[in-house]
Amino acid sequence: MPTASYATRRGELETYFDRTAAKAWERLTSDAPVSGIRATVRAGRDAMRANLLSWLPPDLRGKRVLDAGCGTGALAVEAARRGAEVVAVDISPTLVALGQNRAEGSHGAGSVSFHVGDMLDPAFGRFDHVVGMDCLIHYKPDDVLRALAGLSARTKRSILFTFAPRSAFLMAFLTVGRLVPRGDRSPAIVPVAEATLRRLVGGNPAMMGWHPVRTHRVASGFYTSQALELVRR
Repeated sequence: MPTASYATRRGELETYFDRTAAKAWERLTSDAPVSGIRATVRAGRDAMRANLLSWLPPDLRGKRVLDAGCGTGALAVEAARRGAEVVAVDISPTLVALGQNRAEGSHGAGSVSFHVGDMLDPAFGRFDHVVGMDCLIHYKPDDVLRALAGLSARTKRSILFTFAPRSAFLMAFLTVGRLVPRGDRSPAIVPVAEATLRRLVGGNPAMMGWHPVRTHRVASGFYTSQALELVRR
């Protein structure tokens, strides 16, 4: 059950991605020229997406994949090209519409169905694999754990997600970011140590049988994110 803090943060993210920064994200997720700072973010996101895709099986025929927080759908399309039935969910109607337009006729042997909604909604059904790229980085660790527990109950094989790794550099960067006028800020991310996430997952009875396997960090200028793979055994 989503908490009040999760619901509040989700509302803030919807406002940001669907209104405040929709045009910026449309440009960032395309091949249009961007500033030097945004170019590092684009490169970092491309590298992280490639890493997450490398952790999925090359043949996904007959498998259901949830792209949680799909944005404009780049990862969803690549998974569908491997034959997956992909459910792509995001809270931003603007980004979902853009993803639908970009994906048309480009998903190969699989399929992609785009939805505006909550990535944790059980109505989306069960999955073989769940991928959440940079969709949980804005939430408190307890809310991240609840999200993972909810998804794990409907997932057969693996959950791949990213988090903002806690480091001295990132904490300093966030401190500087607080000096930016409030109206120009993007939603704050919540750094967390990998050891903390592993402890929370390992100590949650709802995630019994799930184990962290691989981890990978991408640092590209103004983009820093770390992926963690959870596998059911």
